[in-house]
Amino acid sequence: MDKLGVGIIGFGRIGAEHEVWMRHARGVQVVAVADSTPARREMAIARGLVGYESIDEMLKDRRVSAVLVSTPNAMHFGQVMAALRADMHVMVEKPMAIDLSQARMMVEEADKRGKILSVFHNRRWDVDYLTVLNHVRAGVFGRVFNVESRLGQWSSCVGPAAREFHPGWRNESAYGGGGLYDWGSHFLDQLWRLMWPSRPVRVFAQLRGNIWSSDCDDLARVCIDFDNGAAGMVEINTTTRFPPPRWHIDGTKGSGQSPSSANYDTRRWAELDFMPAEGSISRLPTADAVLSESQIWAQFAAAVRGEGLPAVSAASVLPTMQLLDAARESARRGVAVEVNNASWVL
Repeated sequence: MDKLGVGIIGFGRIGAEHEVWMRHARGVQVVAVADSTPARREMAIARGLVGYESIDEMLKDRRVSAVLVSTPNAMHFGQVMAALRADMHVMVEKPMAIDLSQARMMVEEADKRGKILSVFHNRRWDVDYLTVLNHVRAGVFGRVFNVESRLGQWSSCVGPAAREFHPGWRNESAYGGGGLYDWGSHFLDQLWRLMWPSRPVRVFAQLRGNIWSSDCDDLARVCIDFDNGAAGMVEINTTTRFPPPRWHIDGTKGSGQSPSSANYDTRRWAELDFMPAEGSISRLPTADAVLSESQIWAQFAAAVRGEGLPAVSAASVLPTMQLLDAARESARRGVAVEVNNASWVL
């Protein structure tokens, strides 16, 4: 079996992590990197890859049949479109784009050219999310009427960014920074899928820059009304000394809650305690069906070969993009925004 040759656009922290994941993915081989920063190209060369200064140069490399776009968020649209027009299959980091309009154009371009376009929403397989999903689906909580999905920390979303490029870009709106696009895009994606087949109908959001940035949000709170009457909330608060629970669920049969974790330990987040309406507290079983990052890449390569679908179809991310759009509009206008006209694809 010939391996899928992948070129990476943007060899920052996450791009370098993807290269490691792809080493262990069946049917995939990273062959080149395009990065404007000499130090990151040197790192790529040290790993046995070809380092290109320009994207156009890399897209002409005949060994490259697919690309990963792992640049700052605001760059995704232009680079994905360039890769598709160069006859490449594409994996793009989340968020897929800056808005729903860009995301739709990307999907349309991929469909028109018959190319695989996937989004790296790997947290659809986080063990904590799957644990909550399993017990909601099994009816443990009865009818769920409240779900709160939170990340709290006293630390900027910037994290251990590549120092050679522009390490503070996640705190700058021009690059698509802020907690909403960062953790928020994952958590909103999880929440609407958790509540399916109920659909979001209304969004109210508060986006604030308080400590780490005045340019974009370091506190993002997004409240969602679902068409079955349930309430959902996603909160990314990087400005708190008292992190709240990672998950809180209320239903007609009882409530569930899991703890925070300073180092983002999904196993810790999956420690889901259940308190029934009548009875004592118990620990619910943890899910065990987890798709690794390397397996996501292997499935992408198989889809390119015509052997099934990618782990995440780009079309399935359009509802997430609409929720991100609605949150930004709500925060800007200070009102709730209707979202019941979406085409929801699970």
